[in-house]
Amino acid sequence: MYSSLIKRAFSSQTLKRNTNQALEIGKYAVEFMKSGKPSAKVIDRVKLFHTDSVICGLSALAEKTNAPTILRNEAFQYAEPSGAQTHKQGFARVFGSDKLVFAEKAIAANASAVREWDSNGTVFGFNKDLPGHQAGEFGHNDFYPVAIAAAHQNPNITGEQVAKAMVLIDEIRGRLCEVFSLKTYKIDHVVHGAIASAATYGALLGATPEQIESAIGMFVAHYIPFRAIRAGKQLSDSKGASAAISTEAAIISMKRAMNGFIGPKDIFRNPEAIFRLFEKTNGDSPFDIVLSNEGDDFSVMGMHFKLGLYEHQSAGAIEGVLRLLQTEKFTDRTPDAIKNIKIVAYEPAFGIIGDPAKKNPSTRQSADHSMVYISILFL
Repeated sequence: MYSSLIKRAFSSQTLKRNTNQALEIGKYAVEFMKSGKPSAKVIDRVKLFHTDSVICGLSALAEKTNAPTILRNEAFQYAEPSGAQTHKQGFARVFGSDKLVFAEKAIAANASAVREWDSNGTVFGFNKDLPGHQAGEFGHNDFYPVAIAAAHQNPNITGEQVAKAMVLIDEIRGRLCEVFSLKTYKIDHVVHGAIASAATYGALLGATPEQIESAIGMFVAHYIPFRAIRAGKQLSDSKGASAAISTEAAIISMKRAMNGFIGPKDIFRNPEAIFRLFEKTNGDSPFDIVLSNEGDDFSVMGMHFKLGLYEHQSAGAIEGVLRLLQTEKFTDRTPDAIKNIKIVAYEPAFGIIGDPAKKNPSTRQSADHSMVYISILFL
């Protein structure tokens, strides 16, 4: 443990709780895109997660799922009228189209498609090596379309820079997940990803740290989503599109800041913003943020792959069912042979997938959040 802490000290930086962390995130993002050195192993890992997410997104569109289709059609309503340019500031493309549309609309459509199946990567916000970095907030790599959209605007952004930007998104998002549990306060986990998206988008397109601070401040002050989108007997499109909608707001905030709009400053220490509002301090932010600059120790390295269409909290139970199926004792696999299924789950897993109201799901968004349905499906 001590050797890993010493190594981290030379390859990372700490944004102290008594500093303006929003501005420091801006400085970090700008500098990381210039001189950050994630290892080849890290770059390969983010490429793998990006490929996985794109396939998830294309599949959702091919199946004409509701929210991704609606948001994609909405994006086309904001198309560049001439259709002639290959690059234009503020414009990007949706999956499977060469039309330029407003960048925030392209990002919303693509992020929604990526997330629709709930089958892309997951981070759990638990860093065993750093005391106080076990907040356990969830998060997913729904935000890579931000880096792609920036590259659509500037032909000088290389594929290597795009991959590095994806590492940056996951790093800021993942490290925030380690230090502040949004779900504890019924706030949706996409907030951390939206903050990371604003910072990365700005850094790629030449924003100053001060402009990035303004964008983060605007998003946190104006656009916080609550977990009301995930409550109820049958979950709506809002659940799957949460990252898309929040990232759209974050990118609009970044574009406004780059045009001169000044948002709330020092948002992590603002006593009325979510961080100090829910975790009281004497003026500091409630946490330090540790961000990597080089080497192997990046948040993306702790992300997990999903191997099917299931809520990640059910992975352990699914593994148990699969092991049961592999034993010779379980020969009669008809429904009548099953007397009962007992599942022991931790919180918040039970609250997410053990809700008795979801025993008989009638929407796809509810089905992968029903432990009973998932268990029977795998049997």
